[in-house]
Amino acid sequence: MRQAPSSERGRTAPTDGRPSLAERRKSALRFEIAGEAVRLFASQGVTATTGEQIAQAVGISGRTLWRHFPTKESCVLPLLAAGLDFAMDQLRHWPPELSLLDFFTETCRNGELPSATPVILDLIRMTSTDPALRAVWLQAHDDALPVLGEFLARRSGGDAESLRVKVHAATLNGALRAAAEDFARRYADDPEASDGEITACLLDALHAASDGLPY
Repeated sequence: MRQAPSSERGRTAPTDGRPSLAERRKSALRFEIAGEAVRLFASQGVTATTGEQIAQAVGISGRTLWRHFPTKESCVLPLLAAGLDFAMDQLRHWPPELSLLDFFTETCRNGELPSATPVILDLIRMTSTDPALRAVWLQAHDDALPVLGEFLARRSGGDAESLRVKVHAATLNGALRAAAEDFARRYADDPEASDGEITACLLDALHAASDGLPY
């Protein structure tokens, strides 16, 4: 049921499920901060970069930056979470007649994967060498676990808190992370890598996950 327009604080609440203008502006600013943080981290190193430098590059105050992110490394979280957000958004459209692997295969075949921009690939590569960025990357995936668990539980009619569903969610989560890291590593020197390469990495990881443990 849609909410009626609200005049609270002189603003009108959205009635179509879309984020409000304020939320969209906040999201855009967070992505701008993330992009500048990666650029500075790549050019001068994470240790040498300060939060104030990131804020200055964006054109905001340090106080505004710290309202959005608790640490300079956490500034990159929106970019690291973008692929996971896409995957979870796609799962909302998972038809009941398709298996998970077939659904992702169909999604890839239809060219619906997000583009892997150089800045995101640079960032994922940096997570393998910088412990603080690695922690942010792993936190993004940890945050996604309960959401994936809820999807799989609804799909199976099971309990999101059951060990079985948690293991399946962790397996899917790990496959998505491994695919992103593999693509970033293999195509580090190929800025023209196509969606086909992204698709191959993702499907290889999902096939490995669906095969189970053959040991």
